[in-house]
Amino acid sequence: MNYKKEIEKWGMQEITCKGVSNGNPFTERQIRGCFQGAQETVRVDGFYDGDGVYKVRFMPSFEGTYTFRIEGNYGDKGAASEEALTGTFTVTPPSDDNHGPVRVANTYHFAYEDGKPYYSIGTTCYVWDLQSDERITETLKTLKKSAFNKIRFCIFPKHYDYNLGEPRSYPYEGTPMDSSVLTKDNFQEYTGKTEGNHFDLTRFNPAHFRHIEWCVEQLQALGIEADLIVMHPYDRWGFSCMTREQDHLYWKYVLARFAAYRNIWWSLANEYDIFEHKTIEDWEGYAKLICEHDPYHHLRSIHNCIAFYDHSRPWVTHCSIQRQDIYKTAELVNEWRERYRKPVVLDEIAYEGNIQHGWGNISGEEMVRRFWEAVCRGGYPGHGETYMSDDDVLWWSHGGTLHGESHKRFHLLYQIMEETPGIGLAPYDRCGWDEVCAVPESEKWSAIKSYYLYYYSFMRPSFRDFHFDDETSFEVRVIDTWNMTVEDRGVYKGKFRIELPGRPYMAVQIRKVK
Repeated sequence: MNYKKEIEKWGMQEITCKGVSNGNPFTERQIRGCFQGAQETVRVDGFYDGDGVYKVRFMPSFEGTYTFRIEGNYGDKGAASEEALTGTFTVTPPSDDNHGPVRVANTYHFAYEDGKPYYSIGTTCYVWDLQSDERITETLKTLKKSAFNKIRFCIFPKHYDYNLGEPRSYPYEGTPMDSSVLTKDNFQEYTGKTEGNHFDLTRFNPAHFRHIEWCVEQLQALGIEADLIVMHPYDRWGFSCMTREQDHLYWKYVLARFAAYRNIWWSLANEYDIFEHKTIEDWEGYAKLICEHDPYHHLRSIHNCIAFYDHSRPWVTHCSIQRQDIYKTAELVNEWRERYRKPVVLDEIAYEGNIQHGWGNISGEEMVRRFWEAVCRGGYPGHGETYMSDDDVLWWSHGGTLHGESHKRFHLLYQIMEETPGIGLAPYDRCGWDEVCAVPESEKWSAIKSYYLYYYSFMRPSFRDFHFDDETSFEVRVIDTWNMTVEDRGVYKGKFRIELPGRPYMAVQIRKVK
């Protein structure tokens, strides 16, 4: 048995044990652990990691001394006479960049477990983790320079336009169909087919999962949340139409392997409503498994294509939304906040790019506009990029290098989000009809407000007049969200006018003088 004698709070303890490899250890053997500290007792499932190695993982939420007990039938003696393994370790204070898992805070927003506000600036790269080492390195370098602090990606490989190649590995033992028969013209014929694939859906490929875990660890080092898409319908290998028993085996394995990473979010599915072989009963069953087998209660969502899931379900922690209208996305955040009373994350508001699909060819200006509009309405927008390339490598699926313009503007937006007093912005509907205004969530219904953020979208006013009261002094800044400039305009009281340049994408930040 191997384990660390000391780990930090919200770090990961991993107990490694040697056991049997004969038969099918994924279905015939179990290992589990119980971890006890002064303030918590946590029971977790372990998993088989191949080559006779079994592992149990644990994320401590408190400092101090912990004891553990490992049990199961993974050894030669079997369950009846297997002796439990025990040990002790110490949990130290978290490092400076370790703030714990992200939680829902202030109803509509997020904060790390230590209380630090978390303002999501997400992106989508569906199978960046299943690319070559070179492209993965390129993606991580791009992410390091970006403002992104969340990325959505899959465990299963993806089959879709611009996604006809084979992944670096598969989640199960076996061999895929001959992909040489695939072309851009016939790929739809193979969607959801199982013919030609020879996978044993009771035997996982641990190397596939170990590699994804390495990717999660690299993201954690960059301060990026891993929004893990556990299932999706874009498939030619048969993974989207497994039986319920096979699905449950898969879910339990995924939960045992990934739950102890502090930067994990669970996305049950991408576009749940176009699965041909799943029902609402299935999705509710998977959600029940998460709630039962994730003792850390990571954030949980499910993503739509057309029809929204019922985000009011108690297991859903936040809304993961794809636009339902060709034009309107961020404009509907107010409605969704009131309907679901949960954080609204716009994980797909269309992609900056120039491919043939309407969801993948908006301009960089329009992407930035949707981001600012969503933020000022109290939501959290997500980015994607789909520019044509000779090698069919698109950021939205493969990662690599960003070629667009919108991502360059998110550092400024994130800086403005961080300046919010308290946790999160709320739409302030009692402002003018021809502007979008946000105030701190905690001050929405208060008579006295300390902060206003106005956004003028594609409108181009040459000035705006303001009046809050006759006593309070406010400092004013004018923000050009596209040209990325912030101009201090001084301190004002009573009625005042702010001159503007008469071009689109301008914002005005007004803060009470302390």
